[in-house]
Amino acid sequence: MAGLIVRLTRSIGLGAAALALVAAAPRTELSEIIASYERFTERYPMEAGRSDPSRAPEGWPSETPGAMAERRSGLVALRDALAATEGQSLSDEEAINRDYLRQLVDWRIEGIDFDERRFAFVAHEGFYNTPYSAARSTIVRNEADARAWIDRLSAIPAYFAEQRANLERGVATGWTQPERVVDVAVSVLRNHFGRRPEDDPLLDPLRELPESEAWIAEATAIVANQVRPAQREMLAYIDGAYRARARPAIGIASIPQGRAYYDFLLRYYTTTDLSAEQIHEMGLAEVQRIRGEMDRVIASAGFQGSFAQWLEFLRTDSRFYATSREQLIERASAVAKRIDGVLPRYFGMLPRQPFTIEPVPRDVEEGYTTARYGGGDFARGFPGRFLVNTSHLDQRPLYELPSLALHEAAPGHHTHFALTSEYDDLPAFRRQRDMLAYREGWALYAERLGHEMGVYRDAYEAFGSLSNEMWRACRMVVDTGIHVMGWSYEQARDCFVENTALADINIDTELARYIGAPAGAVAYKVGELRIVALRARAESMLGDRFDVRAFHDLILAQGQVPMSVLERLVDRWIADRQGAAD
Repeated sequence: MAGLIVRLTRSIGLGAAALALVAAAPRTELSEIIASYERFTERYPMEAGRSDPSRAPEGWPSETPGAMAERRSGLVALRDALAATEGQSLSDEEAINRDYLRQLVDWRIEGIDFDERRFAFVAHEGFYNTPYSAARSTIVRNEADARAWIDRLSAIPAYFAEQRANLERGVATGWTQPERVVDVAVSVLRNHFGRRPEDDPLLDPLRELPESEAWIAEATAIVANQVRPAQREMLAYIDGAYRARARPAIGIASIPQGRAYYDFLLRYYTTTDLSAEQIHEMGLAEVQRIRGEMDRVIASAGFQGSFAQWLEFLRTDSRFYATSREQLIERASAVAKRIDGVLPRYFGMLPRQPFTIEPVPRDVEEGYTTARYGGGDFARGFPGRFLVNTSHLDQRPLYELPSLALHEAAPGHHTHFALTSEYDDLPAFRRQRDMLAYREGWALYAERLGHEMGVYRDAYEAFGSLSNEMWRACRMVVDTGIHVMGWSYEQARDCFVENTALADINIDTELARYIGAPAGAVAYKVGELRIVALRARAESMLGDRFDVRAFHDLILAQGQVPMSVLERLVDRWIADRQGAAD
């Protein structure tokens, strides 16, 4: 095993000093493999969470075919090292870590083998946002930090050039986005250079530095003379040659190996072996169930009219909409604080890190989802951020705010991620934002929990919650319909129009997202339904011994794991509780 560890360490690019530390450290063989993976993800941050390439310590993530081949080599070495641990005596926790990491590495390799970097953008998310994401999470405290950030700005044109090569390879092989996704990318790029260079958010990390004028002047020149030309050239390419080769069909099954790639994405995002057809049927069943609950809520409100008339009432009555951006943020803040008041009854552990509520940045708000969690870093002084889209106020109903706050802030994403960051005993790969079914399943479960917690105060807020749940159920139907069953845009849109109170702008924004980033949208409901089923199992088997606070603490204490691993953990927890009672 020692020889394998040496080869593994060398294959992921560690030097002699690091190798000496590995040899001296009193670690078990599995813990050394885990440490090697974590060094690997420090070198390749994109592999620590496929949607977060902005946290590279320097420069921008290289995603050329050569760089990906090097990455694959390191992953294969890790896979071989994990295979060598078969038959060893491991604790339950070690076995969970080994099995999860092995699955994670396999997914990483499979994604590289599909050459998925040919899709360099997926609607409002893409490489063009990476520098801005980095700017929002970068603190410049001294001249060395300032110089490092200036150097990163200077490297943006080369980063864009690499991404263009990826896009061109996609054009050559038939892996392109459809025009609806191209439209969003074009809009985002135009917004980026639609401001003066001196007002660009890329300069923000430098503004708090004492005597920053010279640094800002240098950065402004770089933005004006290097970044802006790169952005304009990229816009011209995407809106021109790339658009001309955009795939005609919106479904990914229409591209070479498209169905195989979609099946891979389903396995990765849901962490299950459910087929597209099975997920489609699950979605249809959920649509039917939620529609029944909606009808009961409408009846409780005393509304006289059809379902379509009820939706029209919700979409057009001014009482349900804020009159200013500031008012929408204030109402979201009040809802979040009201939720805080009931959390201790349902959770034994709550995080130290607070969260703030901010509007979605205006340069990306057009085409951006209704709300999102922006993450944070307590150790570096960043709070969590509950981002609320304050554009198009006539399409942001106030009755949806409770379910959005439960999902994005507490006890949803913020509570989950902030607590996870405090669990230092978990390996880093279980503390990354990676397992979509787990993290989004938990957040959707948090929305459902709002009914039990008494968060929804009237029929309108209860319906808002059900509308958002229906939105996620329709995702299961629509995503599989688009990408496997050949659905048209209009067919997909009808599921939302006929069953939810979502405004037109939200529906179109979400559909662009599902088209551009296949399979991820279905993971929310798959994860939530598994958590609900596990809770039902625990309640049935434990009876009066079931403790909802302990159950929630158990789920949140795992960081993130595949659904199959979570099931093992819950079953072990149930057995331990039964044994303690006996």
